[in-house]
Amino acid sequence: MKNRRHSLRPLGLALSLLLGGCMVGPDYHRPAVTTRPRYHEMAGWQPAAPAAGAPKGAWWKAFNDPLLDRLEPMVATANQTVAQSYANYRAALAEVRIARSALFPTIGIDSSGTRARTTSATYSARHGINNSGTLEGELSWSPDFWGKTRRSIEQNKATAEADKATLANTLLTEQVALATAVIDLRINDADIALLQQTVAAYRNYLAVIADQDQAGTIAPSDLITARTQLESAQASLIQLGMARAQYSHAIAVLVGRNPGDIDIPPLAALPQLPRIPVGVPSALLQRRPDIAVAERDMAAANEAIGIAIAAYYPTISLSAVDGFSQSPLAGLLKLANHVWSAGAQVSETLLDGGERSGSVAAAKASYDASVAAYRGTVLGAFQDVEDDLSNLRILEQQLQAQEAVVNDARRGAEIAFNEYQAGTVDYTTVATARTTQLVAEQNRLSVIQNRLLDTVNLIGDLGGDWSESSLESSR
Repeated sequence: MKNRRHSLRPLGLALSLLLGGCMVGPDYHRPAVTTRPRYHEMAGWQPAAPAAGAPKGAWWKAFNDPLLDRLEPMVATANQTVAQSYANYRAALAEVRIARSALFPTIGIDSSGTRARTTSATYSARHGINNSGTLEGELSWSPDFWGKTRRSIEQNKATAEADKATLANTLLTEQVALATAVIDLRINDADIALLQQTVAAYRNYLAVIADQDQAGTIAPSDLITARTQLESAQASLIQLGMARAQYSHAIAVLVGRNPGDIDIPPLAALPQLPRIPVGVPSALLQRRPDIAVAERDMAAANEAIGIAIAAYYPTISLSAVDGFSQSPLAGLLKLANHVWSAGAQVSETLLDGGERSGSVAAAKASYDASVAAYRGTVLGAFQDVEDDLSNLRILEQQLQAQEAVVNDARRGAEIAFNEYQAGTVDYTTVATARTTQLVAEQNRLSVIQNRLLDTVNLIGDLGGDWSESSLESSR
C-alpha cells in the first residue's frame, strides 16, 4: 500500500499542475491612448538656459540653491506623508504574500491527551484510571483549478505596484512642495531687500524735505507726504517678516521637523532658472507615477473580473490526516496504532438569485471606470505639461516687457526727484514716480517667481527622475 501511494504522487502533482494552468476571465492588456508626436507648445518654445539632459536623480540641483541641496534629500527620509505612503506600500506587499499562500497546502499538527476515571464496577480502584492520546498530522488544500487564487495574487500584486507608484508620486509631490516653499522664501527675501532699499531711499528723501521745510521753501504737505510714504514702506517691510516665518515653518514640516527648528538665513541670490528638456508626449506614460497608479489600478480591476467569473465553477478541497491514536496511552507511536484518512469535497452553487452574474457585471463596470480614470489621468498629464510650457513661454515674454518697465520706472523716479529739487514739480510727483518704481520692481520679482515655480511644476509634471521601470522589480 505504501509503494502504491508513492507511485501516485507524481501523477497527482502532474494533474494538479495541468489543471492549475486554467485561469478563467480576461487576460489584461493595457488600453491604447492617443498621443501627439510633440507638445503643441514646443513649437517655437525656447527654454531659458542650457542643460546637458533631462532631470536625473537630484533634479533640484539644477536650481543651484544651497538650501534646496541641503533639504531635498531629507524629504525621502523624514517627511511624514512619504512615511505614511511607504507604510501603505509595505502593507500591500504583505497582502501579496497572504494571497500567494492560498496556492499551497495548509499543514498542521494536532495532539491530545485524556486522563479519565472509569465508573465500571469490573475495575478496581487501582485500575479505574484510563490514559489515552492522539498525535496526528493534518493537510488541507484547495487546488486552484480555475485560477481564482492566481487572479487574486495578480490583483494584489497590481495593487502593491500601484502603492509603489503612489509612494513615488508622494515623494515627488513633497519634493516639489519643498522646492516651491524655498522659491517663495527666496522671492520673499528679495522683496524684503527691495523694501529695505526703498525705505533707505525714503529716509533720504525725508531728510532732504525736512531741511527744506525748516527753511520754509516747501509746502507743509510735502513733509507729511514724505513721512507717510516712509511709514507705509516700513509697515510693508514688517508684514513680509510674517510671510517669511510661515515659509520657514512650512519648510521645516516638509522635512519632518518641528516648525521653527530650522534656521534659514536670508540669501541675496535667487535660484537659477534651468532648462528642462521635455521629450515627446508618449514618454509621459512611462515617466509619470500618477499615470502608473491609474494603470496598475486598471490591471487590478481586470483581475477582479476573473475572480468574479471563477465563482461559477465548483470549489474542490482535499484533506488528509495521518498519525497515531491509542488508549491506553502507552505505546502511542507503535505501528499498530497508526491511523490515516483522506478525503475530497466538491461544492457548487446551483442557484444564487443572480448574485454571481451581478458580481461579474459590477467587476466589469469597475474595470470600465478604471479605464476611463486612466485615460483621464493621461489627458490631465498632457494638459499639465502644455500649461507649464505655455506659462513659461508667456512669462519669458512678460519678463522682457517688465524689465523695460523697471528701467523706465527707475529713470522716471530719478528725474522726478531731480525736478523736485529744481523746484519744477511738487513732491506728489516724486511720490508717485517712486511708488511706480516699487510696484514695477515687485511685479518683476513676481514674474521671476512664477517662472521658477512653473519650472518646478514642469519637472513634477514630467515625472521628475521616476520611470515605469521602477515597478519591474515588483512584477
